[in-house]
Amino acid sequence: MRHILILLLALQIGLFSKELKITSDTFSADENRGVSIFKGSVNILQDKDELNASEVSIYTNKNNKPTKFIALGNVSFTIETKQGAKYTGAANRVIYFPVKKEYHFFQNVHLKQLDEKKEISGDEVVLQTLDGKAYAKGMVKKPVIMIFDIDDEQDEEK
Repeated sequence: MRHILILLLALQIGLFSKELKITSDTFSADENRGVSIFKGSVNILQDKDELNASEVSIYTNKNNKPTKFIALGNVSFTIETKQGAKYTGAANRVIYFPVKKEYHFFQNVHLKQLDEKKEISGDEVVLQTLDGKAYAKGMVKKPVIMIFDIDDEQDEEK
């Protein structure tokens, strides 16, 4: 039990020294493999970011610092980049790399940038929160879809 508490403390402190709050129905840890698994209505909050999923596995290095988060099943999220851009969306699977502050979204990805009114749908989308860059690949039988909300010039003149 002591090792689980140490692991949880490291998870809370290790991610950029901001509080990381995880709630779920069940929790298990394998210290030898460096993995903690949260199942059932998983909710992760950190600063202005939120991730919800059916299951989240958190991998840590030898110093108990998180290196990778894998979220599966009904994944939804709200993310803010370093530049202040706000994103919300959903995907079947999300992998987050905390050191690079980079999200990889897979399968049925729908990503919406709230402040710019842009939307991306695809099979794979990468969001780099440090520099605000995003990349996308099309779905198996569909292309990448990008939707922009462009104001009509006449509306701006009024």
